[in-house]
This record gives sequence, structure tokens and C-alpha cells, in this order.
Amino acid sequence: MKWSVKVMKLEYIQNGDYLIPNLALSEQPTQPIGKYGRMRKTYLQEHRPALFHSLLLSEKLYPHLLEIDQAANERLERLMPSLMKAAGITEQLKATDQLKWVGLMNTVKAQVEEIIFAELIYC
Repeated sequence: MKWSVKVMKLEYIQNGDYLIPNLALSEQPTQPIGKYGRMRKTYLQEHRPALFHSLLLSEKLYPHLLEIDQAANERLERLMPSLMKAAGITEQLKATDQLKWVGLMNTVKAQVEEIIFAELIYC
């Protein structure tokens, strides 16, 4: 049986009596993670720890969370108008019966978020 071993050469920094590896992360995006990206992170930490740590150690976690957040926001913007139309939510309704309009809007947003959760966040 043949074994192969990869040896990484590390640089060390002396800190008092200790040698500490000189490790640095590669450049990460500075864009903040939104609501859906943070929800995905929490889900991964609590329910998929192996995937979470794999993404974290490979420096792919932050780009993954940004991608999920952007996809969720695009999905929200794309689905809201069609569901609003199907529910009969119009500007005229907003002007005549604001409470009904708010209730319908909250219902439609909750429906869209359930779709986003099932398809992007909790999978």
C-alpha cells in the first residue's frame, strides 16, 4: 500500500516564547449579509454543522451566504407582484381600505417567504 503525504510549509511568527502559524484569510467581499443570508447561516450551524464547517474552512461560507441572500431577494421581488395580482391587491384597494390592504400584503409576503424558506434557506 502506498501512502502520499502533502506537506504544507508554514511560516511562523514568534510571540514571546511561542511560535504561532502566520495564517491569513484570503480577501473576502465586504458586502453585508442580509436577512436571508443570516437565516441560512443559522440553519447551517444548527442543522448541518458538517456542511457549515466545510464551507467555513474552505472560505466559501461568506460567498455562499451572499449568493443565498441575493437569490432570496430576487425571488421575493419576482413573486410578490404575481401573488399580489392573484390576491386582488391594488392601489385602489390601498386608498379605499387600508386595513384590508395591509392584511393581504402581510399574507402575500408570508406566502412568498415560506416558498423562499423551503427552496433556499432550509434545504
